[in-house]
Amino acid sequence: MLLYSFLCCKLEQNKNIMKLLLPFHLNKVGAGFPSPATDYVEDDIDLNSHLIKNIPSTFLIRVQGKSMNGIGIHDGDLLVVDRSLNPKNFSTVITNINEELVVKSFIKEKDQSFLTSGSKKLKDKINLTENPEIVIWGVVTYVIHAV
Repeated sequence: MLLYSFLCCKLEQNKNIMKLLLPFHLNKVGAGFPSPATDYVEDDIDLNSHLIKNIPSTFLIRVQGKSMNGIGIHDGDLLVVDRSLNPKNFSTVITNINEELVVKSFIKEKDQSFLTSGSKKLKDKINLTENPEIVIWGVVTYVIHAV
């Protein structure tokens, strides 16, 4: 049910958006030594409003494979993808290569654009200028994975 609600369910009849409200602690959690933080829940938070900026153009897609492990994207992760965004240098993008959606890093160097799986070798880069049939399908805005 959590994943179903998170997907920002669009009800076909009336196009209402379901909200998933979860308890939200106003105190931040330290990543170092423990602090005397309280257990007090202050407010509710809707994950849709924090993870999705443009509802009609946002999709979730599951990763299959290990080629992006080097940049923190792992097999089985869920990617939040916004199709309305233009990629910036070093954006993570979903591209359509040979009728298959794949996740890659977008790199802009001088007047050329490349796709890579994190490799710095020129032979491992896909030159978008030389491959106009490759389409950038969307920009990854969040990666969701289990720890």
